[in-house]
This record gives sequence, structure tokens and C-alpha cells, in this order.
Amino acid sequence: MKNKIQDLRNHLFEQLERLQDEELDIHTEVKKAQAMAQIAHQIIETARVEVNYIRTIGTSQKSEFIKLEGAEL
Repeated sequence: MKNKIQDLRNHLFEQLERLQDEELDIHTEVKKAQAMAQIAHQIIETARVEVNYIRTIGTSQKSEFIKLEGAEL
């Protein structure tokens, strides 16, 4: 998997910084931020399902989205 949780965090923080840029159209940036938040929520929910599935079946499989070195789910 190419994208990781840290990539999502980075994109969200970049959007937060853009919201502080007074030269940009705030209405457009707010709409973008809202869309990003909705998409981020869905991504996080799919990761939650993945983690719950791994826990439920009791496997040692690790999440491809949430990479934690040396950590178990």
C-alpha cells in the first residue's frame, strides 16, 4: 500500500496551513477543507474496520495502512 496514516496527517495539516493564508479565497479553502475532512473520516473508518477484522480473526497480520514499528494491533 502506497499511502499511510502519516500521509493523511500531512495532507490535513497542509490544508490547515492553507486556511491561514490570507491571500487565498477562504470560501474555496473551507469547502476544500470540508471535503478533505469527509474523505479523511472515511479513510479512518476503513482503517478501523481493518484493525477490528484483524483483532477478530486473531491473526498476526498487520495493517498496511497503519505502520507501527514493533507494535501489535
